[in-house]
Amino acid sequence: MFDFPKGSVMLQDTSAQPANPGQNSNADALKQMGFDHLIHNFDPLGWIVFVVLVVMSVLSWYFIVANFIRNSMVRARADKVIQGFWNTSSTQEAIRMLEEQPKGEPFSKIALDAASAVAHHQAAAGGRLAETLSRSEFIDRALRQAVARESLRLEGGLTLLATVGSSAPFIGLLGTVWGIYHALIGIAASGSASMDKVAGPVGEALIMTAFGLFTAIPAVLAYNFFMRSNRLTYAQFDEFAHDLHDFFATGARVEGNAPVAPAKK
Repeated sequence: MFDFPKGSVMLQDTSAQPANPGQNSNADALKQMGFDHLIHNFDPLGWIVFVVLVVMSVLSWYFIVANFIRNSMVRARADKVIQGFWNTSSTQEAIRMLEEQPKGEPFSKIALDAASAVAHHQAAAGGRLAETLSRSEFIDRALRQAVARESLRLEGGLTLLATVGSSAPFIGLLGTVWGIYHALIGIAASGSASMDKVAGPVGEALIMTAFGLFTAIPAVLAYNFFMRSNRLTYAQFDEFAHDLHDFFATGARVEGNAPVAPAKK
């Protein structure tokens, strides 16, 4: 046995003890802020908010991709269809060319509706239809309906994108408020605002906020992009419809860039 002098301090082996016991508890508490912990601790309202945001995100991305493909195809084929129509040698050849276009191609459908209106009006010559509406008025009516129909088709999905862009942040905010409410309940129940009591609910709140924004931002950007793209296409619709009206009503294209054969009456 060794005798230690009075006043000396015995050294203890602290290598096996944590330098700060609070660090481990804080680290464990921070793990509760992860997405995995969020999924396993959802209550019914949390699941509703989460599922609604997932459905909104999936639908918005579906319409973003679908509209992008459709608009790209329409814009790529527009000049080809228009120039192909005016460069044909006869009205019958032009109609055959239009009928060969894909089902979703709008410019060919507008021109076919105008040609159909001409044929219908000629078939009713001498009847009440011809007496009530002139050829020009009948063609104009058919073109207006065709342009309105094709314009409406281009707007498919835009209402949903606008709805997602405007409502997703508020739905995410609902999840945020609910997460903060859970944090306050935990504090009140334990009487302590320690990290392990508030980390999980606060993490839920932050993730819901981010998820709502991630759902809304692509929808808003896509909506603005498609609205701009559609306005350009609408202008092409109107220009082509006016040229078609002049061609089918008078037999010649007014101020046309390419010579065309007169329409056979």
